[in-house]
Amino acid sequence: MTATSSIKRLTFLTIFALVIAATTWAVPAQAQVTAFVQSVAEAAAKDRDIAEFYKANGYKAIWTAKGNKAKKRREALIKAVQNASVHGLPADRYSMDTLSINPRRVTSERELGRLEVEMSRLFLRYARDIQTGVLVPSRVDAGLVREVPYRSRTSLLSTFSKSSPKAFIKKLPPSTPEYTRLTKEKLKFEKVVGKGGWGAKVQAKSLKPGQSGGAVVQMRNRLIAMGYMRRTAGSTYDDKLKQAVATFQRDHGLVTDGVAGQGTMREINIEPATRLSQIMVAMERERWINMPLGKRHVWVNITDYQARIIDNGKVTFQTKSVVGANDSDRRTPEFSDVMEHMVINPTWNVPRSIAVKEYLPMLQKNPNAVGHLRLINSRGQTISRENMDFTQFDERTFPFDIKQPPSRRNALGLVKFMFPNRHNIYLHDTPQKQLFGREARAFSHGCIRLNDPFDFAYALLKVQERDPVGYFQARLTTGRETVVPLEKEVPVHLVYRTAMTQAKGKIQFRRDVYGRDAKIWKALKNAGVSLRAVRS
Repeated sequence: MTATSSIKRLTFLTIFALVIAATTWAVPAQAQVTAFVQSVAEAAAKDRDIAEFYKANGYKAIWTAKGNKAKKRREALIKAVQNASVHGLPADRYSMDTLSINPRRVTSERELGRLEVEMSRLFLRYARDIQTGVLVPSRVDAGLVREVPYRSRTSLLSTFSKSSPKAFIKKLPPSTPEYTRLTKEKLKFEKVVGKGGWGAKVQAKSLKPGQSGGAVVQMRNRLIAMGYMRRTAGSTYDDKLKQAVATFQRDHGLVTDGVAGQGTMREINIEPATRLSQIMVAMERERWINMPLGKRHVWVNITDYQARIIDNGKVTFQTKSVVGANDSDRRTPEFSDVMEHMVINPTWNVPRSIAVKEYLPMLQKNPNAVGHLRLINSRGQTISRENMDFTQFDERTFPFDIKQPPSRRNALGLVKFMFPNRHNIYLHDTPQKQLFGREARAFSHGCIRLNDPFDFAYALLKVQERDPVGYFQARLTTGRETVVPLEKEVPVHLVYRTAMTQAKGKIQFRRDVYGRDAKIWKALKNAGVSLRAVRS
């Protein structure tokens, strides 16, 4: 070797070393330095997870290598991407142009390296989208405080590279019966949209039994198209039509009186394309909660105004609920946590926001207002209101805590169920029982009020007490605040589903109480998701 060639070789190696040093992850010593390895290192440098994966595997190709294994990986991913719309995913996010490139036709090692990394990037994008959702919930709405169970991207690549590609990708979406049924309903509604929908809307604000005429025929035909009636030529609002309306009302969370009032008529006239978007939003929400929910867990659907205890996938207890009012600072947030204990005869520690925004103005007008509440100073002492001038305080300077001692008048009722969280949300009893008679029940400050709190407590205690009713009642009759730990903590999931399936029966829909689904659907469309009309 000549001196000149030696200098050139040293110069090349120096430059190459500087290039590798400039990347986030240096090529390990055991990896043979090739143009492919260099290209992979450079292309992966801006993605820490991908770079970590290739560093750990010695910069071996998993997509562009020769042989059947890499080919099967490419084919499995291509097939999955082609079916992305089945899951309501934005198919254009997963560049088919890149995935369709045959690595054998790429002659440049550097181009092959870049293709390798890009395929890993597309795989990870698809995997995250179908496994845990296209959107980041907190970026869509402030009430979406759910912590999505994201998987390690590096581990996804590593496990995929060692697994059967087809089987691995098949397991990515949620495996819950709900997600499976939603996917089937999505296709069903796409066919309805493809056939032109359910026919003409009903040209009436309301209808009642005994009426007849064109509007009744329109409603009858629409309910027939939805599957709530057998085909008939009747034009009178008879008993059969009344029963069909009542069944429709049940499936849409309405009062089941069989009378098509304004609220019922609005739901009947909603088009299948809108229902389809609700289903797709529900699928996205199901991906956000793609994790073990707990063999026993509490499921509170905000839009359904119901709280349920689920044991091994079956509802073992259900009660009506009242949720947060549709105000910016009162809407019930969506998140999951763990119930640790219940408090019998609870003291209500009035949240600061309620104390200064609602009660301080009352005290400023009348120091003796809300006499059932106690004012507590920083030393924990109850203060006298006598000669107290509350006008000297504002929301920032008000120096007292406000508490309501245990009683039947207590705002929390006689029991509360605690899953400590930063949102100060919990489930509890209430003295305002009349609210449970309402069709829509969004009235609270954010917490969940239960219609049957004692029975709810008995159901929770049943797994740890031989006589749950006697145990609970013995502590209730003391009138003293008593904390009862749950021997086995119970996961609590506060969810928001306007489309939900049943093991048997039609899909059910609810109103978008807080307008959150509308925001999610808009964000999904912005991400590239679209409705399909399937013509069979």
